[in-house]
Amino acid sequence: MDTNRELLRHTLAALAYRASRALEDAPESFAAFSGGGRQPVRILAHMGDLFDWALSMAAGNPRWQNSPPLGWLQEQGRFFAALEAFDAYITSAEPLHAPIERLFQGPIADALTHVGQLAMLRRLAGCPLRGENYYVAEIAVGHVGVNQPAPVKPF
Repeated sequence: MDTNRELLRHTLAALAYRASRALEDAPESFAAFSGGGRQPVRILAHMGDLFDWALSMAAGNPRWQNSPPLGWLQEQGRFFAALEAFDAYITSAEPLHAPIERLFQGPIADALTHVGQLAMLRRLAGCPLRGENYYVAEIAVGHVGVNQPAPVKPF
């Protein structure tokens, strides 16, 4: 696998890790929090749509959809499933029909921004995240599912 695909896959693993931290232990009421713009469940639905779109572009059949949000836990599952499907395509021998740089600057960078939004909204909703040194986190290429390792150096 070429180094660009490997770096892209590491970015997806870092995104999965950070998203799991932003979502873990969030009360179900957080999904509908409306004190900061778009509700968290709608942000998460958009993040799932971003990776459905990324996969469609990578596979050469670009399509966008605005999915109505599912329940909070279902939306979390949909996001991680979409991330896993995109990572699996990047891992495969299939050709990429979209430039890696565009995949990064579009859906991936957008999703990273949205993880930050979710973390910020957690604080505004009164259920903040615990701080963590992400530099030493156990992030591994291909580990893009909901189950992530525990923080190595929380603060």
